[in-house]
Amino acid sequence: MPASAARSSSVALDEILRVVRRYWGFDTLRPLQEQAIRAGIEHRDSLVVMPTGGGKSLCYQVPPALAERTDVVVSPLISLMKDQVDGLVANGYPAAALHSGLTEAERKRIERGILGNEYRLLFVAPERLLTSWFLAQMERISVKAFAIDEAHCISQWGHDFRLEYRQLRTLKDRFPKASIHAYTATATPRVRDDIIAQLGLIEPNVLVGDFDRPNLIYRIVPKLNVDEQVLETVRRHANEAVIVYCISRKDTEWLAEFLTANGVKAAAYHAGMQKDQRTRVQEAFAEEVLDVVVATVAFGMGIDRSNVRCVIHESMPKTIENYQQEAGRAGRDGLEAECIMFYSPADLKRWESLINFSAEKIEDPETRMAMIEGQLALLRQVQNMCSTGGCRHRALVRYFGQEYRQATAGCGACDVCLGEVDGLKDSTVITQKILSCIARVDQRFGVGHIVSVLIGSNTANVRKFGHDQLSTFGLLRDLDEKTVQNLVYQLVDQGLVQRVGDEFPVLKLGPAAIEVLKGQREVTLLEPRAKVRKSRVEETTWEGVDRGLFEALRALRKRIAGERGVPAFVVFGDNTLRELAAARPSSHAGLLRIKGIGQQKAADLGEIFLGTIATHSAAHSLPMDQFGATGQILRPSKRSKARSVDGARSRR
Repeated sequence: MPASAARSSSVALDEILRVVRRYWGFDTLRPLQEQAIRAGIEHRDSLVVMPTGGGKSLCYQVPPALAERTDVVVSPLISLMKDQVDGLVANGYPAAALHSGLTEAERKRIERGILGNEYRLLFVAPERLLTSWFLAQMERISVKAFAIDEAHCISQWGHDFRLEYRQLRTLKDRFPKASIHAYTATATPRVRDDIIAQLGLIEPNVLVGDFDRPNLIYRIVPKLNVDEQVLETVRRHANEAVIVYCISRKDTEWLAEFLTANGVKAAAYHAGMQKDQRTRVQEAFAEEVLDVVVATVAFGMGIDRSNVRCVIHESMPKTIENYQQEAGRAGRDGLEAECIMFYSPADLKRWESLINFSAEKIEDPETRMAMIEGQLALLRQVQNMCSTGGCRHRALVRYFGQEYRQATAGCGACDVCLGEVDGLKDSTVITQKILSCIARVDQRFGVGHIVSVLIGSNTANVRKFGHDQLSTFGLLRDLDEKTVQNLVYQLVDQGLVQRVGDEFPVLKLGPAAIEVLKGQREVTLLEPRAKVRKSRVEETTWEGVDRGLFEALRALRKRIAGERGVPAFVVFGDNTLRELAAARPSSHAGLLRIKGIGQQKAADLGEIFLGTIATHSAAHSLPMDQFGATGQILRPSKRSKARSVDGARSRR
């Protein structure tokens, strides 16, 4: 064992926790964080896979603070670097970022600080990292470790492959004594192997966290009138942060306008906008001026806002990795958040067209076909997840190669386990009516025409072909058009109906359709409705929290953030505000008992927050310092009749 490793392995857990308490105000570490931190201390290469919100950043922030050295973090976006540096500096942690958005004076100040060992972390994009000037500076200060954030970008099997990340392999050649640490939230076993190979990691410590996010409530809902469905979901999260993902730029603009017209503070975000427009939207969202961003996948990686309470997919995403990454923007603070996808098998056809269009740019036929087949295989896996009525948490965890370890009673945090997914009464009979209609029109028409016949629409096209005279005309007139359309698509998902053709696909009977028509096979259709029920996590995360005080502290946080020109979460996260609103501390010592409040923030912000807490508590005759003998926050039991100041029970 090298001498440096022998020395660093003797670092006690108390020493690590001392740094964590000083800067972040936490007394414990999450699963795998200690192992990842020790890999950084011991200069051992590592690959750390933790879901979004699992605490990856702490793993590369602690080692250089302990060793009083400068480590380099490779990050893909300026906005992400800036948010991380703002948060670290607010905690009293010495960090900086070199990027194109700096003034000449700022850049020179940071360069002097690098040579003066003033920073523990230096953030940089891969393109700047690989410049001869930067590499020479890093050799000059003998950098001991590089942390590669969003490391899945280096793998061609990853969902967000970036060519510039491939060049990071040269770090091992240029800095043979430095350790390399790769961090990502989403990586299948194949992607993990590729990351290790591409970075040239030597006997790395591979740490894979639990892919389950128990604080997220997953819902996959049949797409009917999707604009209204999105609006209803957004209103369920009034005055909370929401991200809505769409497939196309046009979709984002339309939906943002629709939400705005209905009184929602919303804005579109996509790669086709001017850079300054995107920056304004991003900053307004981070500063809690804007509630809802409607975006393509161009939005998200650079967002470090921890209190996103809902992520909506207006359409099916392209891959499960994309879904995990995008849905993972919700609830990064560990508190409850909703992830809802509005799904239609028509989304599949749309993605297939986009995949084929993108592949046209690839000249080599063999490479082109391999790309198409690989993308379509990933797409089918998303379709399978959407069309299968099993626990959503279990499905996601298994996809990433793990077994779901929740109790057999179900997760209590997805539409299936909450009993929101119902089988439609008389499903087989309804299916027979749909299949009969497809057969009666000689399997020559598309979804829209079949639906028109079934609901009895007296359209010119229906009359033109004499389909108003068919025995199947109006068989489902008791159902509306969107509902019948959804039922047809469910049969497509089940293989009982096939959509044939590219530009104008027609419906044909699948191989097993004849068994259903003869009554030899039962069919289950899902009733296209969404009854939203309270999940287990929602029942507990607001327990004992005074909602009135929470909102007062939230308003104070927003004001301070605005005055300082930083995102609101840099001041305090929502989980810290909830703990403050539950414990209602009256002193500096009480503040330090709250998770998320370190020495720097207690000194900087303590007086003003304590004043707000004291004023609110006095006005509503609320007891303060609700701490137990061991320092834990006292919360009323579920049987308690404790109420918040507005008269509602102290939970959502």
